[in-house]
Amino acid sequence: MPAKKQDEESADRVKVDHQALNSAIGEQVLRALGQPAGRGRLQVRRLWEGHYRVNFLVGDLASMRVSHSFFLVTDGEGNILVSTPEIKRQ
Repeated sequence: MPAKKQDEESADRVKVDHQALNSAIGEQVLRALGQPAGRGRLQVRRLWEGHYRVNFLVGDLASMRVSHSFFLVTDGEGNILVSTPEIKRQ
């Protein structure tokens, strides 16, 4: 198999792994936080290895705002070790 093809497959696998971690982290945050008032969506951003920014966005496209924001440290499986600020049930 050519090296370029292997690199592409490896990059795809890493992307899927990051998406799975983002999803797992988002589910944990929503379980801990509860469903915030209003319709919204969760945004999980990987900053660097094991460090994430999670924002809960509410409103429509014209007036979207961040209602909750957390800086998280996670283990390799996406389990939350530290949250700043602490995630409190709403």
